Amino acid sequence: MKTLLNLSVAALILAGGVYLYADDDHEEGEHHRSSVVAKPLSKQDLSAALYKKECSSCHMAYQPSLLPKRSWDKTMNTLDNHFGTDATLDPSDHKTIQHYLASYASKNDRLVDMKGAVALRISETPYFVREHREVTKKMVTQPQVKSFANCNACHTKAESGSYREREISIPNYGRWED
Repeated sequence: MKTLLNLSVAALILAGGVYLYADDDHEEGEHHRSSVVAKPLSKQDLSAALYKKECSSCHMAYQPSLLPKRSWDKTMNTLDNHFGTDATLDPSDHKTIQHYLASYASKNDRLVDMKGAVALRISETPYFVREHREVTKKMVTQPQVKSFANCNACHTKAESGSYREREISIPNYGRWED
């Protein structure tokens, strides 16, 4: 009887482990419709710290892996008019940040189907548009969110690089249920 009980417990533990492993949140590197885990900013990297300091003074310092290198290059080369703001950096900081972004940019081109256009906004990428197709304008334009650029408003762990569906809570609407 004791052996049967032990086998039953072992089978339950194994089944639970298989379930957790099969859960899309454990397949980093794979991009599923329901789960994105971006690489968090490295605390040890001085260039990451400079990037975070400069960029998060106005908005969230988006993980470089959210855009390909060509998008980051275009963004860095147009800082004199960065979405209506002059975000020009001194040449040394500019070079450091541009190198950091290029080094950690997405290797997967999220700009497929853009017919050669280069996205400056993460929200312009086909991947982003597809992932947010069910989010209504009313959800986004409310004062607590303001725009798609404010990832932190709904993605509760965006700053650490996690955009999993189970971590979405839209202000005044609650947890996202797909």
